[in-house]
Amino acid sequence: MARVFMLLSVIFISVYVTEQAYFLEEDYINKINEQATTWKAGANFDPNMAEEHFVKLLGSKGVQIPNQINHKMYKTEDESYENLFGRIPRHFDARKKWRHCSTIGRVRDQGNCGSCWALATSSAFADRLCVATNGDFNQLLSAEEITFCCHKCGFGCHGGSPIKAWERFKTHGLVTGGDYKSEEGCEPYRVPPCPYDEQGNNTCAGKPTEKNHRCTRMCYGDQEIDFDEDHRYTRDYYYLTYGSIQKDVLTYGPIEASFDVYSDFPSYKSGIYERTENATYLGGHAVKLIGWGEQYGIPYWLMVNSWNEGWGDNGLFKIRRGTNECGVDNSTTAGVPVTN
Repeated sequence: MARVFMLLSVIFISVYVTEQAYFLEEDYINKINEQATTWKAGANFDPNMAEEHFVKLLGSKGVQIPNQINHKMYKTEDESYENLFGRIPRHFDARKKWRHCSTIGRVRDQGNCGSCWALATSSAFADRLCVATNGDFNQLLSAEEITFCCHKCGFGCHGGSPIKAWERFKTHGLVTGGDYKSEEGCEPYRVPPCPYDEQGNNTCAGKPTEKNHRCTRMCYGDQEIDFDEDHRYTRDYYYLTYGSIQKDVLTYGPIEASFDVYSDFPSYKSGIYERTENATYLGGHAVKLIGWGEQYGIPYWLMVNSWNEGWGDNGLFKIRRGTNECGVDNSTTAGVPVTN
């Protein structure tokens, strides 16, 4: 009996060890800081979180493999780019350019759901509508609707395609919708957030991934809104080449960006992220690109993540620009809003 108990204990311990996200542990974070020269790492997640649980947050199917790129879907020119007269500022932050658009710097919380692809695209679309209407439209669009109603986009909380989301904005539109329990807009996000408690623990730790919701075709937030009349549309959808990213952002506003996440990224705290030598691949993630700049001579993209303001640099991060770091330079998507 004792031998059986010991055997079961060994099995249990081995399973426990293999399930833990080793890359969230203090020793691993210390090793990152020994290697990284352009950024600092720190604890963002509970070190006891299961690796499987973290990986499920990475829901973007949008990272482009260079030799598999469909170049016809990449936008290189736009008549409106001519208004820039070829001038690209060395530093740019969309929050400062369009101060009246409160959604641009808003950090979302995707909760226990791999819906990053939906939050990044719907948030960028909302920002672009605000820019296009000079602030007349200044609210969030529904991450709930695009996550759970676009079956061609992917699998809801189990991941989806950013370019397919933009395609749906063109063909079906998207209603308004704020954050969890906000009652803002037609369809607010219904996945509970994952804030940190007073002890610094993530309140979603150990909980299962959110089950996909049934697609709702009615307004349950602000019930005075007419669902059919609330849809906003884009006129197109496209990938951006590295050379057209800045022009498009300067002209129309923030965009979605996907990239490969490696085991060091979850612990980002500050600086310009570059993958460290021994980091291992975890999955694809989608965020919102709102600007760029240079720091200590190193160019970067400025990004808004969707893991709440307790993560990283108040919910934001910088990643190296111009070297296709983790595939990010090849993997941006957008669309131009229809405003009439």
